[in-house]
Amino acid sequence: MWPAHGTRFSHLVSDASLTELHEFAAAAGVSERAFDRDHYDVPERLHAELVARGAERVSARELIRRLRGSGLRVPARDRPAHRRSVLTDRWERTLPGSASLGAELIDRWDEEHRHYHTTAHLLDVLEALDVLCAPDEPPRSVVLAAWFHDAVYQGVAGQDERDSAALAQNVLPRTGISGPEVAEVARLVRVTAEHQVGEHDRNAALLCDADLAVLGRDEAGYRRYLRQVREEYAHVGDADWQTGRSAVVQHLLAQEPLFHTPRGAARWADRARTNLTDELTALRGGPDSTA
Repeated sequence: MWPAHGTRFSHLVSDASLTELHEFAAAAGVSERAFDRDHYDVPERLHAELVARGAERVSARELIRRLRGSGLRVPARDRPAHRRSVLTDRWERTLPGSASLGAELIDRWDEEHRHYHTTAHLLDVLEALDVLCAPDEPPRSVVLAAWFHDAVYQGVAGQDERDSAALAQNVLPRTGISGPEVAEVARLVRVTAEHQVGEHDRNAALLCDADLAVLGRDEAGYRRYLRQVREEYAHVGDADWQTGRSAVVQHLLAQEPLFHTPRGAARWADRARTNLTDELTALRGGPDSTA
């Protein structure tokens, strides 16, 4: 039920292809506006007609099972509107009464020129912090630094972090946060430029491990990350990209440790080094080059 409209809906999906789904919907007169990434929202009044046209009526659980099995399922977290809702709730818990600032930050992370440094990455970092700190809550200064660490993003390494830190220093005092906490947030944001962590710097260790957790994805997830990063640098030619990205990968591989918290190292370090090593081989045009 969609309360705002008082209408009951079901989902129309294909377990074969989006082409089949679009063709079936078009033939039945279902509006293109009803399509939402992997399904059509179908009002109850059309349900019987679609079944008569050949759609199979199944339970919600069975529909999701088949959609996942087909590989066409788009997870809820990958839907921008869903992420925005989740992030809005998280911001309110972090800094109650500052909704306008939270909305401004989410808008920044949603800028059109971003492909990897998006609200999806922000949510990934926040969830990684939850993992690293469980069962306790992450320190607020670390959470705020996660929100700000790529709030300014133009693809200029170092400058983006400095500008993001400056943004935090400019806007956070208006929320009533103390000067020392604002300074700590800005410091942590700057740390993410090089991910250099001092021996007893727990806050920086938490933020850097959460930011680099993407390196520990499975093979498919890592390839998706690489595609998104390359899209952000689409204006850079292949030769310059290979040179620049190789330097970044070598810098990461040279860090010892790569992850500074015990949980981060246990969860992501081995897979991350494998991913980075394979990527460097691919960048150098090695025999297993598939990236």
